[in-house]
Amino acid sequence: MMKFRKSQFSKIYLAILFIMLVVLMGVVGFMIVEGYSLLDAIYMTVITVSTVGFQEVQPLSKVGRLFTSFLIITTFGTFAYAVSVLTSVFVSGEYKHYYKQYTMKKQVNKINNHIIVCGFGRNGSQAVKKLDTHNQKYIVVDKNNSCFDDVQNNSIPFINGDATLDNTLEKAGISKAKALISCLSSDADNLYVVLSARQKNKNITKISRSSSNESSNKLKIAGADKVIMPDKLGGAHMAALVTNPDVVEFLDSISLEGDAEINLDEISFENLPANLRNKTIKDLNIKYQTSCNIVGYKTSDGKYVINPHADTLLLPHSKLFVLGNSQQISQLNNIFNVQ
Repeated sequence: MMKFRKSQFSKIYLAILFIMLVVLMGVVGFMIVEGYSLLDAIYMTVITVSTVGFQEVQPLSKVGRLFTSFLIITTFGTFAYAVSVLTSVFVSGEYKHYYKQYTMKKQVNKINNHIIVCGFGRNGSQAVKKLDTHNQKYIVVDKNNSCFDDVQNNSIPFINGDATLDNTLEKAGISKAKALISCLSSDADNLYVVLSARQKNKNITKISRSSSNESSNKLKIAGADKVIMPDKLGGAHMAALVTNPDVVEFLDSISLEGDAEINLDEISFENLPANLRNKTIKDLNIKYQTSCNIVGYKTSDGKYVINPHADTLLLPHSKLFVLGNSQQISQLNNIFNVQ
């Protein structure tokens, strides 16, 4: 589809070029053959190529008549070609696709500190919905032409290309991105994407989909920070609905989207005010009364602590996990500038 669009618009440029050449040929021809001035030559060329039949500047010589006949024949063929190309593009709506593609390209070039989502299938589209909920900047990369109209209609930044190729990831701004989510259907393709991302941006967070434990291990070796197995998670979730239905329902009600009554959010050490860094959770609770409950703590070395003690120190590279209703979480986000 992309190649088709480029071909269509190159035809338009070619048709315009032909028309300009015909006009230029007519002006120069009338000036040489009939000795017309530039203004008269332009006038004669316009009335000839437009076939309106206005009066000639002066009677034409035999050579002039032959030249005019040649110009009319040439013009007829050129305009017929131009009209057919323009009709094809505007009737089919290709100009709308071209404009959307142009504006999307400008949008992609300006974006930075964003997330690259490779693959716009079931997992990729769900990831995009979640990113939209959290107002995150992202770019979708997919080589499947069938999803191009969908992403354009929803104004989703999109690059039509193979995510396993370095050139495609570079177009998506891999060097400026903060994270990459690879949701391709093939584990081998996800592996290529992770390897390319690690090579192009050493600081980028890499999250990949996997369909088997074996592929999951290989993706981690390749550099994936997190590997998700949708089938495994879905099966475990359905089984838990049988064994612990109320627990699962409660956990499902803890929304990360910010619209449900119960919400779970995180506060990184970097979001804390300077006077509370390297202080305790108790100091934080005394300073800010938001009615949120601190239910978890991630240490600087990546370990998780459930219901951390009030004397737990807030150290660099650590995070707090808080639980509350939507109003409490909103108040907390405003205090600590959490997006």
